[in-house]
Amino acid sequence: MSIPVLLFASYADAFGARQLDVPIEAPCQVAELVRVIRSMPGGDRLPAEPLVAVNRTWVRGEVDVQLGDEVALIPPVAGG
Repeated sequence: MSIPVLLFASYADAFGARQLDVPIEAPCQVAELVRVIRSMPGGDRLPAEPLVAVNRTWVRGEVDVQLGDEVALIPPVAGG
């Protein structure tokens, strides 16, 4: 089983894709999902606690991810 994760900007560049299919069983916690992503090629470019959105809501590591949830890793944004 895998959970699709949307990637943007520098994260998409790091992984060479706009979406990752992360090999992990659902339900799982966001922290577990991030741990698996960090182990993938390009994952070393993620900060210790990247911003994660589940179903378009910012979440913390203890939140559960279910099958069918929309998960996105959001890189730091600069601008003004």
